[in-house]
Amino acid sequence: MADSSPAPRAPEPHHARVEHRITVPAEVSMVELLGLRDEVLRTIEDGFRAVDVHVRGNEVTLAGPAGDVGLVTRLVDELVEMASAGTPLSPEVVTRSVAMLTAGSQARPADVLTFNILSTRGRTIRPKTAGQKEYVEAIDRNTVTFGIGPAGTGKTYLAMAKAVQALQARRVNRIVLTRPAVEAGERLGFLPGSLSEKIDPYLRPLYDALHDMVDPESIPRLMEAGTIEVAPLAYMRGRTLNDAFIILDEAQNTSTEQMKMFLTRLGFGSKVVVTGDVTQTDLPSGTTSGLRVVEGILGGVDDVEFCRLSSSDVVRHRLVGEIIEAYARWDRA
Repeated sequence: MADSSPAPRAPEPHHARVEHRITVPAEVSMVELLGLRDEVLRTIEDGFRAVDVHVRGNEVTLAGPAGDVGLVTRLVDELVEMASAGTPLSPEVVTRSVAMLTAGSQARPADVLTFNILSTRGRTIRPKTAGQKEYVEAIDRNTVTFGIGPAGTGKTYLAMAKAVQALQARRVNRIVLTRPAVEAGERLGFLPGSLSEKIDPYLRPLYDALHDMVDPESIPRLMEAGTIEVAPLAYMRGRTLNDAFIILDEAQNTSTEQMKMFLTRLGFGSKVVVTGDVTQTDLPSGTTSGLRVVEGILGGVDDVEFCRLSSSDVVRHRLVGEIIEAYARWDRA
């Protein structure tokens, strides 16, 4: 006797048109979800032109190809969760969320973009990509963390935020920020002014980040007390730094000897973050970058972690990521 049960339905093709309705919880403001002048909604519509998006009350109806509707459904779910957590939504948040959802990453946008590091001067500093969140978590887990990647990936800025957070929580007594003073086409001796005035331009990016996170009026007082120190790498020789959060920036411009000297300044109760971009070395020809070889030396050492950021983690102007990718292709060719 023939089986009269209905045959199983074949899965819908990825391009088949479907309709899906999302009910937004009453506690989530539709104004916050859709953005100022509907800018969030327009960003979704511009990114998924094959999907018709209709909003009525607290219901969002999506119609279009199954694959696109599924992705937009996940996106809206993530945005609803962010709005529930009080995270301001913007076109940039939508763009970064889509990038994470389509990259095959295990990280959820709502987990990454609501991960608060530091609230200061009316703004909250958070990671903006999955790679940045992994980097910040590595700093929490380890005594020594290396953040290696191109310009604009937030290596120094996020390390600085973690340093200020640790100081505010009294996990450390001071912050030490250092950079090698390596000339990029100019000689220090030919620059006008005292030694301090000659070195200041090399340390300026560290001051700039610091001013974003600490009340500018308090910085001179903190520096005078030694709570915050900004100094060239050469000033680290012969010291042991206890109960400090120590950041070495532009580490690609250290020699192997300087890198060893710096890492052995580590004292009890301290944490070290080393940042740099091995593709932008200003060392004299024939000098090996300490950052380029350190992973081969310390790769198996416990409590030391290496985090690699890429062009997908760039948080500057959109073109910066494309420029980095273009130069990488040129280097490979």
